[in-house]
Amino acid sequence: MALAKQKVLWIGVVGVFVALMIFGAAMMGSVLGAKPKDLPVALVVLDQSAALPDGSALNVGEMVKGKLLGNTQLPIEWKLVGSEEEAREGLDNQKYYGALVLPADLSSGVLSLSTPQPAPATVKILVNEGMNTQAATAVKQVLGQASRALGSELSNQLLGQIGQRTEQLPISTAKALMTPFTTQEEIVHPNGTNNASGNAPGLLTQVMWIGSLVVSIVLFLALQKAVAGGARRGQAVLGQTAIGLVLIAAASGFVVWMASSWYGMQMADAAHVWLVLWLGGSAFFLLQSALLGWIGMPAMGLLVLLMFFSMPVLNMAPEFLPQATQDWLYSWTPLRFVASAIRNAMYFDGVSVGGSNIAVLWSVAGAFLVVLLASAARKTKSVGGAAAEAEGNKVAARA
Repeated sequence: MALAKQKVLWIGVVGVFVALMIFGAAMMGSVLGAKPKDLPVALVVLDQSAALPDGSALNVGEMVKGKLLGNTQLPIEWKLVGSEEEAREGLDNQKYYGALVLPADLSSGVLSLSTPQPAPATVKILVNEGMNTQAATAVKQVLGQASRALGSELSNQLLGQIGQRTEQLPISTAKALMTPFTTQEEIVHPNGTNNASGNAPGLLTQVMWIGSLVVSIVLFLALQKAVAGGARRGQAVLGQTAIGLVLIAAASGFVVWMASSWYGMQMADAAHVWLVLWLGGSAFFLLQSALLGWIGMPAMGLLVLLMFFSMPVLNMAPEFLPQATQDWLYSWTPLRFVASAIRNAMYFDGVSVGGSNIAVLWSVAGAFLVVLLASAARKTKSVGGAAAEAEGNKVAARA
């Protein structure tokens, strides 16, 4: 066939497989095989030992603590804290994905099970859903399974001890022994309604990146036409920057309004989310415009690849990612810092959370603002040099 002899066909075939490899690595390679490991969880042991009839002490809290800390199969890194208040403060500051609180009456409650009036204690499981839904779900499942396993073990031990003293147990005592303690689960910083199961920050970040990219391309093309029409490049770049930041402010406000009004996305403070989204969109715009200013339209390839490589990790906890992905992508991609800052604004409003994400975004915006303005000086010099060279050629030709 004549078609098969065309080089463009085979170049296209190779291009298809290259594109599949690149975007396959972007969308799958960085997250496939992800599994939780070393999830930080607070452990609060308040239990006070209870005296047994033989004079010895029963300390269920220390026994549970030893079993949990000694279980290396759990994907959890336990953080011992001194009180429930301290654990909740750590949850507010996004130090922990959850907390397990062993109450002060745990041992006495277990000891009361063999009495006519059993009073089992209540163990609390706190889950920090707003920090990351995926990690919070994993922590909830692990702590629930661990709680049930420990309860079953305590029941067997107590049944064995009481069985040695008597062959008959009252029904109430037998029922109480089956549940040596109760478990209370509490969701801290819930995601709210219509938040895409906690993935709303990542979705808003992606929408803002694409919106900023459209603004960057439109203003870049307008800049080229203005300069070609005789406008001074330095002034044109200043105008590009100012107009772009205003458009990003309007676009980010529209995104917040659209998400809340059209789709019912719950936000504790929509104004705060808008300000964070404006800052993130401004950082995106300045980064994109700076690359376009220095490289031109070929920069689109880099920007598209950055978006596709970043998208899969935006809503994942870093503890789920392979170490290579953490080091080579998650640690620096600007989209991640925007998603984290939006998460803070949406789920931790009013809580003192470290502003490291905001600081990074200000740094990115400031650095690429300088790079964008520098592109104006470079281009101006280049255009002037070309004009001088052309004039010199004309003089030489007349001579």
